[in-house]
Amino acid sequence: MVGASAKRTLSVRREVFPIRGTFRISRGAKTEAHVVVAEIDDGGVVGRGECVPYARYGESMDSVVEQIEGVASAIAAGLDQEGLLDALPAGAARNAVDCALWDLSCKLTGQPIWQVADLEAPLAPVVTAYTLSLDTVENMAAAARASARRPLLKLKLTGDGDLERVTAVRENAPDARLIVDANEGWTLEHLKRYGDAFAKLAVELIEQPLPAGRDDDLLGFECPVPLGADESCHDRSTLDELRGKYQVVNIKLDKTGGLTEAMRLKAAAEAAGFDIMVGCMLASSLAMAPGVVIAQGAKLVDLDGPLLLAEDRKPGLRFEGETVFPPEPSLWG
Repeated sequence: MVGASAKRTLSVRREVFPIRGTFRISRGAKTEAHVVVAEIDDGGVVGRGECVPYARYGESMDSVVEQIEGVASAIAAGLDQEGLLDALPAGAARNAVDCALWDLSCKLTGQPIWQVADLEAPLAPVVTAYTLSLDTVENMAAAARASARRPLLKLKLTGDGDLERVTAVRENAPDARLIVDANEGWTLEHLKRYGDAFAKLAVELIEQPLPAGRDDDLLGFECPVPLGADESCHDRSTLDELRGKYQVVNIKLDKTGGLTEAMRLKAAAEAAGFDIMVGCMLASSLAMAPGVVIAQGAKLVDLDGPLLLAEDRKPGLRFEGETVFPPEPSLWG
């Protein structure tokens, strides 16, 4: 982390990226990705960060922009990543500002993010899942057929009819690894009904089957497929509640409130015996780039946001199939 300059100014803007087709999960559908970008200018050197306000967590575009604007004077006065942890709560606004500070540190020092963040080695490419959005059995079968060459598919599910959906995907993508995400859309009865069947279909993870805050039913429940915490896991303060319920935690920068807390959550989760998944909201390469840092050594990676857009930010991350390469400094870090 680099010391602040009195020349620093923080600005914020809204951007929209059209999605390729329609993206559906158990809570609804969207055709556009709405993001907020924070920029910190230090004497003409600019650091950027991107976030996605998420209504599920009580956020809106307006509220996130207001939060970011609210720390502008503190940034000008020298607020750094450590101070930001106290200045803003975990969430999208802090994520955008935190990632902008990390990017600015890289730009000012001329060092790549792995050195600025004191990592042991340069960032390596990672393989991302590719998401099939929730749809009819027939449409998800067709989507699986079109994506059968992809090594890891993530299926959005909803409850009733999900066994038929997963069976159809497996039949049409026999060689792909599969993970599924209920986005809080199941009951314990769904989990009991699907667990053994999904294990036979070689599903590797069931993500957030029950609603966050109402997942105590998972205590003592033995599922043949590992369970992952997404909506139930935000930052380190939520980690203790996951013990005995989940085996995997899904780290997303918009939940942790940036890379600073994400790195600490990852270390704490690993020390507690959890496997790591790195996820994303639907956004551009600028939002994914810091996720590549957390994705180093993770068991599962889901940074496919740019692959689901009709057009990504330029310059963006380099994708070769499902392989995501570390960001170039012209993008972030």
